[in-house]
Amino acid sequence: MGTVTNFEELYIWQISREFCKDIFRIINYEQFSKDFRLKDQIRAASGAVMDNIAEGFERGGNKEFVQFLYIAKGSCGETRSQLYRALDSKYITDEELNVLKQKAIHLSQSIGNFIKYLKQSELTGSKYKK
Repeated sequence: MGTVTNFEELYIWQISREFCKDIFRIINYEQFSKDFRLKDQIRAASGAVMDNIAEGFERGGNKEFVQFLYIAKGSCGETRSQLYRALDSKYITDEELNVLKQKAIHLSQSIGNFIKYLKQSELTGSKYKK
């Protein structure tokens, strides 16, 4: 395993970015785009996943990084809950919910696994292993 020097190299950040793009796609649906509150909430929550991964990494310390990863994981759950609200409002289909829900679950599990890795790791500084 190599050393990660930029958060962009982290798998969890890469998949959170893709998840965020998926959310941006659905919030542009005609009906969804008119629900300003839900649209803004889900956009903020999905963006918070990737942003907290990046911010935690840039802090340079293992303990702080883990704290930000927990926040990112929570935002992932928040986004998943908001997807149900979008379904209930008929902004997305059951199929879209299931695809996005599975992506959110995978992302959350990946973040959880990385948290576990960092907690068991002897790494304490600004360079993390892939």
